[in-house]
Amino acid sequence: MIIGTAGHIDHGKTALVKALTGVDGDRLKEEKARGITIDLGFAYMPASDGRIIGFIDVPGHERFVHTMFAGASGIDFALLVVAADDGVKPQTLEHLAILDLLGIRNGVIVLTKADIASADRLAGVVAEIKAAIAGTALDGSRVLPVSALSGEGIDELRRHLIAAAAESPARSSEGRFRLAVDRVFTLPGVGVVVTGTVLSGFVGIGAQVQVSPLGLSARVRSIHAQNRPAEIGWAGDRCALNLSGPEISKDAIKRGDVLLSPALHAPTDRIDTVLRILPSEEKPIGQWFPVRLHHASAEVGARIVLLSADKALQPGATADAQLVLDAPIAAAVPDRFVIRDVSAQRTIGGGKFIDLRAPQRKRRTPERQTQRAALAIDDPIAAFAALLHASPYTADLGTFARDRALSSAQADHIAAALDLIVIDCGEEKTAVGPGRWQAFTASLFERLAQFHVENPDLQGIGREQLRLALEPRLSKAAFTAAIGRIAEQGEVALDGAFVRLASHQVRLSPSDEDTWKVIARQLGGTERFRPPRVRDIATSMKCPERDVRKLMKLAGRLGRADEVANDHFFLRETVREMVAIASDVAAKAEGGWFNAAQFRDRLDNGRKVAIQILEFFDRNGVTLRKGDLRRMNQHRADLFGSFVHPSALADGGESSPVGRSDFKSEWGSEPVLGGFDSHSPPPRARSK
Repeated sequence: MIIGTAGHIDHGKTALVKALTGVDGDRLKEEKARGITIDLGFAYMPASDGRIIGFIDVPGHERFVHTMFAGASGIDFALLVVAADDGVKPQTLEHLAILDLLGIRNGVIVLTKADIASADRLAGVVAEIKAAIAGTALDGSRVLPVSALSGEGIDELRRHLIAAAAESPARSSEGRFRLAVDRVFTLPGVGVVVTGTVLSGFVGIGAQVQVSPLGLSARVRSIHAQNRPAEIGWAGDRCALNLSGPEISKDAIKRGDVLLSPALHAPTDRIDTVLRILPSEEKPIGQWFPVRLHHASAEVGARIVLLSADKALQPGATADAQLVLDAPIAAAVPDRFVIRDVSAQRTIGGGKFIDLRAPQRKRRTPERQTQRAALAIDDPIAAFAALLHASPYTADLGTFARDRALSSAQADHIAAALDLIVIDCGEEKTAVGPGRWQAFTASLFERLAQFHVENPDLQGIGREQLRLALEPRLSKAAFTAAIGRIAEQGEVALDGAFVRLASHQVRLSPSDEDTWKVIARQLGGTERFRPPRVRDIATSMKCPERDVRKLMKLAGRLGRADEVANDHFFLRETVREMVAIASDVAAKAEGGWFNAAQFRDRLDNGRKVAIQILEFFDRNGVTLRKGDLRRMNQHRADLFGSFVHPSALADGGESSPVGRSDFKSEWGSEPVLGGFDSHSPPPRARSK
């Protein structure tokens, strides 16, 4: 258990910690000279059951409330200190408000300097304290009079704290690792050491971590947990971590940074919150009100955007609000925060984070209000279930888990508990409820059937057109993966950028079929990599160019040919072959990047045609271009159907699909990127 002190300056917080532990929390020379605590102090006390109880001693001076907050954010138990001779003072009330805003509900009120106060005075201060804590998180907490000088009441207080530690449940270590940095220093022969409280998860020696929001990578060389050498630091432990890494130095890390699992590194500067304004505020808070945001050990400037219809938030009121930060921070849902005025003279309010990816636009729509209500639920399963019942009825389970510092096992548990359909697209893991998924697939079949009735002579409906017609509306990547999964069941067929029912077929009329056979012979054979253009084919066949062009465009819609450049068609099997050749060229090129000349030499068809082919691949996402170089996008390599890799052909192997888009629910599967561009309606053909 981590115990944090709180209270007014010179009320004996540091002396109390020393009386309990024997450790003087004031370590700085200036603290010794001035007799006040300026920075955080740390001490430890062993319990009879072998536990180590940690203490964080915070400053009481109003100028150092920001430091007090950095210490208070990681505590389990509050030690609110009130001097018997002074009674409740301004910083007592402000520290009490901060503890309340942080949701710290376990604590004890310690009445120090009891040896210099009369019984009447003690009774009066106790009454004053009870009035101050009424209605706060510490309401009903025990008040213990002590004297650090004479030792009066210290043993009783120690027993009370040890008993509280025994009853305090251990923090769950299921989530991913986070530690809020509050000190950074170097030790001779050791190197850079950071200290802080582990907010979630656990960390072991040798673990790779990131310093967020900077994104520096580091390795944990050694660990001290609760002031003892340890192999693992668990959630709730006060830890010192020795870090190493090429970018790690004392000056590179600062208080306010967060050490975390690399999977959690996603800093944010726009956060939706549930915000409560303290009743002590004299004026309402208006739009774009400037504040200082305190979260964990970080402090940053921010502006308040009210999300309700009201133009101001009244003192004592609670409402949804968006915080627009001056600089990004590393946070998690549902972390607590406090806001203070920009002059650092008073605490204004606080609350909890509910959405780290808050939108800048359409913040006040009914749909967004419903989403925020769902995200405000602390329980992850209940929150995600409510989110899926809000428009657009899908949610990214990966982002949800990351922003709540949940492990992959916890995310899988959510999916299993809610019987979700999870469409894994790499970084995006779109989840859909079972009822919505059934409605989605039924609507897809109905839409395709209707399209075929209305357009019997067309190959199918464009993927993007179909995506926009269905609810819930999936992202392009998720839709591509979803229809890929449905197609594997055999009821739907994918023809390039088009989707059709597997039972639907379009045929050319007999005369057009005969004409196409003649055209196909001219497009294939040894000249397949430099086929004639439409006008040349029309001339050779002595047919109207318009009719030939119309037939070739129809052949393109049927998946028999592709218009690589204007009036320049290639057979579909030739396009597949060229994709295979480009893949082979890329595989043999340094780093997978190749130029047009390398591709041209393999096709032996001239630079102009080779570039037209590559630009066609670029437009369809088969290749990714950077300057004059290109590399293959294996996630789109099957856009024109499966092909036989040249190396497989050379070895006599069988063909195998390359880059197939699978529908998966496992974490860490190959990502399915991109989507299909919308196409204009294809020309009509006669059906048979």
